[in-house]
Amino acid sequence: MAISKYAFEQGPIRPPSESNSLLLRLTRNCPWNRCLFCPVYKGKEFSRRSLEEIKSDIEAAADAAEKIKELSHTLGYGGEINRRTAAMVQSEHPELFQVAFWLFHGGENVFLQDADSLLLPVSQVTEILSCIKERFPTVKRITTYARSRTLLRRSVEDFKQLKEAGLNRIHVGLESGNDEVLELMQKGVSGAQHIEAGKRVKASGISLSEYVILGLGGVKLWRAHALDTARVLNEINPDFIRVRTLAVPASSPLYNKIQQGGFEPLTDDDVVREEALMIENLEGIESHFYSDHILNLLEEVNGKLPRDKPDMQEVINRYLSMPETQREQFRLGRRTGYYRTLADMENGALKKPVERIYNKLQKDNVPVDDYIKQVMLRYI
Repeated sequence: MAISKYAFEQGPIRPPSESNSLLLRLTRNCPWNRCLFCPVYKGKEFSRRSLEEIKSDIEAAADAAEKIKELSHTLGYGGEINRRTAAMVQSEHPELFQVAFWLFHGGENVFLQDADSLLLPVSQVTEILSCIKERFPTVKRITTYARSRTLLRRSVEDFKQLKEAGLNRIHVGLESGNDEVLELMQKGVSGAQHIEAGKRVKASGISLSEYVILGLGGVKLWRAHALDTARVLNEINPDFIRVRTLAVPASSPLYNKIQQGGFEPLTDDDVVREEALMIENLEGIESHFYSDHILNLLEEVNGKLPRDKPDMQEVINRYLSMPETQREQFRLGRRTGYYRTLADMENGALKKPVERIYNKLQKDNVPVDDYIKQVMLRYI
């Protein structure tokens, strides 16, 4: 089968906040690829894509955008990418749909894949950024993942050069600020290195988003994980703190460690208590705190620090003060997609199906948390 001239390569993941972004692949897979909790790139070799390959992909995406606008004109929409244009593209020109989806959402954001794109030379990345800006004049934000160890290879001046070329935000997997947890999970970086890397990005003016994995310390290290993560975040003062709750699929190396008794995961309620301790110790920073992932139990724990900290703590305290059966039913409703907030439990239309599932589990003698664990794996 011939490859469409509009085809361009894309990697497997991107942050939820980049769901409407155009995905352009600079590197393939992850150069470290040893983290026990991560199943994404296991068994895959890391490689750097050539400048020619990347530019060719940018041209293919730009050609696709032009073709979609032509189709819009033929439909009488004057180049506008509305729902009808997108639907027609999806049904008749599926090879164009990813770009059509991006244009439908404004065509303003680009995400550079895969796990550590800034391993490419700064000169190459700036040339790629310039090419994106030239071919897509509507683009306002360009972001990427990067490892802290890679960021330490770059100076503040390097980051300023990237910012000038158009890089607006860097997403970093902090995961934990505790050295014992980082070593246990084979993250390949220390808390001190996370701090230095984060400070360099911040000094350049590039927006910094740090990701924390709730529950990563397990039963043994939960307290140290919470306290040291807060300490490291306080030192960095990132623009965004985004939390994810640990879920361990069988494809993750951590799964084997759990099976062998080398790691005991926290319960959902204990994860919430860990999150409460971390938030309590976030001081002197002005970060946006987001729970923007389906794996997080309390999605409404969001806000701007320090202003919204009391509201975030109130949500946590309200959940923990609920009777055990009520907490169990909320967890079930949240994990099955019926509930997003605690207030949803008062919505009869949402509550009834949750109660049906709950009652069936009780009748079949299936532990609710065991059922929830299986449901959570669908979201990885």
